[in-house]
Amino acid sequence: MDTITETSVTKRSANTPATATVRTPSAPPKKPTFWSKLGSAFAMFRNGKSIAGLSILGFFVLVAIFADVLAPYSPTKVDNTARFQPPSAQHWLGTTHIGEDVLSQVIHGTRGVIVVGFLAAIIATLIAIVIGVMSGYLRGWRSEGLSALTNVFLVLPGIPLIIIVATMFEDPPLWVIALVLGLIGWAWGARVLRAQTMSLRSRDFVQAAKANGEPLRRIITVEMLPNLMALIAASFVGTVTAAIIGLTTLSYIGVIPVTTYNWGTILNWASAQGAFRLGQWWWFLPPGLCIAAIGVALSLINFGIDEYVNPRLRSAGERARAMKKKGLNVNDTVTVVRTTPQSEKR
Repeated sequence: MDTITETSVTKRSANTPATATVRTPSAPPKKPTFWSKLGSAFAMFRNGKSIAGLSILGFFVLVAIFADVLAPYSPTKVDNTARFQPPSAQHWLGTTHIGEDVLSQVIHGTRGVIVVGFLAAIIATLIAIVIGVMSGYLRGWRSEGLSALTNVFLVLPGIPLIIIVATMFEDPPLWVIALVLGLIGWAWGARVLRAQTMSLRSRDFVQAAKANGEPLRRIITVEMLPNLMALIAASFVGTVTAAIIGLTTLSYIGVIPVTTYNWGTILNWASAQGAFRLGQWWWFLPPGLCIAAIGVALSLINFGIDEYVNPRLRSAGERARAMKKKGLNVNDTVTVVRTTPQSEKR
């Protein structure tokens, strides 16, 4: 339907003025497209911190995908003539106590870290969305019951549970590890989503949808979830971080079999063979730096999401960028006052 705007035109004549009203159709408002909605949903990743974190994380994802192509050797290939060899042209990150190439082990270990981290985060985020949003939207005993379930999983000790599950398998596959990490890592995200959903359920647009007779699934998926995307993304990133730290920790202490290559198992072998004591830095330093790098990447993404969600952080970031463009020091506590020359005052 075209919107009609009225324009008054006054014509002056010799005798009496004549006034006419001309109606011209205005352009209809543009309907948001799928790509515009998608772009607005991921606007939280457009700042510098998120872009830097996503770039580092994307690098590790590509390494995990193309590990077989990038690794110069098989991670289990033994070279008896090159034991405890420091970095060289043949072995860029040196070799282990039996002549295995450390670089190949680090590259192949990236795949296990990425798979477990993302799979556990997907499982935990889905559970957190279902339980957190439902417990925040519903009222009465159903809401309190879901909240009590969340509190139980908040205090549930994760590492002992994983150790018990791992002992049930001789060689637990990666999906089992990810499943256990996901099942014990959803409670924090569900708690945050419940609090925000309780705030959203009293908003005007939700009340209008209920008054129009919209079904519950549409109210949650169409009206609420788009407003929870930033919190869901932050919960996902935090769960990836916790899952990666949990995997490498369990591998380092020997709960997960050392035949499953990841950065934690490399550190386990290095510690068992005395690499820390003998100063063979090329064996334990690369996997440690990889753990730190992916932790920094996920932290940058989380900082970028916080800056998008928090209006104070967003305005402070915009003000700092504006000051840098003008050549001012952001950390300077002294206010720069512009003085007007005497010639201009006159």
